[in-house]
Amino acid sequence: MVTHYMLDMKFVREHPDVVRENLKKRKSELLGRVDDLLEKDDAWRKLKGQSDALRAERNKVSKEINETKKAGGDASKLLERAKTIPQQLKSLEEDMDAQYAEIKRILMRLPNIMHDSVPYGEDEEGNQELAQFGKKPEFAFEPKNHNDLIEGMVNLERAAKIAGSRFYFLQGDLALLEHALQQYAIDFMNKKGYTFVQPPYMMNRNAYEGVTDLADFEDVIYKVEDEDLHLIATSEHPLTAQFQNEVVKLPIKLAGMSPCFRKETGSHGKEEKGIWRVHQFHKVEQIVICKPEESWEYHEEITKNAIEFFESLGLHFRQVLICTGDLGTVAAKKYDLEAWIPSVQKYKEVVSSSNCTSYQAVRLNIRYNEQGTTAFAHTLNSTCVATSRALVAILEQYQNEDGSINVPKVLQPFLNKAKIGPHL
Repeated sequence: MVTHYMLDMKFVREHPDVVRENLKKRKSELLGRVDDLLEKDDAWRKLKGQSDALRAERNKVSKEINETKKAGGDASKLLERAKTIPQQLKSLEEDMDAQYAEIKRILMRLPNIMHDSVPYGEDEEGNQELAQFGKKPEFAFEPKNHNDLIEGMVNLERAAKIAGSRFYFLQGDLALLEHALQQYAIDFMNKKGYTFVQPPYMMNRNAYEGVTDLADFEDVIYKVEDEDLHLIATSEHPLTAQFQNEVVKLPIKLAGMSPCFRKETGSHGKEEKGIWRVHQFHKVEQIVICKPEESWEYHEEITKNAIEFFESLGLHFRQVLICTGDLGTVAAKKYDLEAWIPSVQKYKEVVSSSNCTSYQAVRLNIRYNEQGTTAFAHTLNSTCVATSRALVAILEQYQNEDGSINVPKVLQPFLNKAKIGPHL
């Protein structure tokens, strides 16, 4: 029998208006389900009260039977009553489990409560620019699109032949540059005090439901046929889910590196081709698990880490605060870093930095000990670098008229080269 809620029903019960307002800002279709959820919770608690009373009666009857027998009395009526209680309990518990299944189904769909500072907006157009970093590159020639610049260093056709579209072979200098980005990012995060971890590249469904709403996210991830396994979309997911059902010592600060697998069913325009929007890429990710009172400070820290990383690459980019219509289910607040892509004259996302507050911790039952009692932790994540997107920004911002690419100074020691290109 289920004896507790997987998610924090207590918060919904005590703050229904906060939940409703949050859903209204998100324009969620779940707004109308809050009253339904509260009714089911009320029914569950009444059933639990009846179950508790019946258990107390069972204990009382059992004690009276023993006392009556010791006194030599007739316990037949008490024994008859004792026989009926187990079936009544079973029926109540079945009703409780049915109610809980409905409660859990709704709770697992509810999005996180947004922070008050999240601006209202219909979609990404409502995101707010907070700052710009680095000098915007200027060219004495018409800058090329990265699709043209990767020629000779990426093979899309052969990848499509064996795997389909949106896969690629990186080769030569560009493959070396990608590995340089990975190693530089790992070294960068190690110096920041984050423990380097390489996670499993697959997760079971139970763990995945803990880190995200699969009803919203399942179309993005790959399922292994006839196995309870999914390929990971980011190392954030296994790095966080590994602490499921644990009482942990805080803070936990990790830097994970892994391939990431996503169906990426979005735009197919020219600017999304090449190696920008692909099914497989590598990413170095920051993870923090901390006490609730520390999470907003850590959100600024992991965002600052990403800003410093991209500044060190000498790239021009900006920081934006994500609005209500673009926030997604899991985060309470999110910043993006967007790199300038000269060929399309646009800023495009290269980093997402999220404070998920207790959303994932409650779903995964990750707690910490606070003065003898346990409480739910807060979880945060931020990209350090998604290498394919960083490569696009480097290719376009560091390009030369002859098609060669200058290597950012911090990466030159990893390649022993100051310039790359298919004919160099």
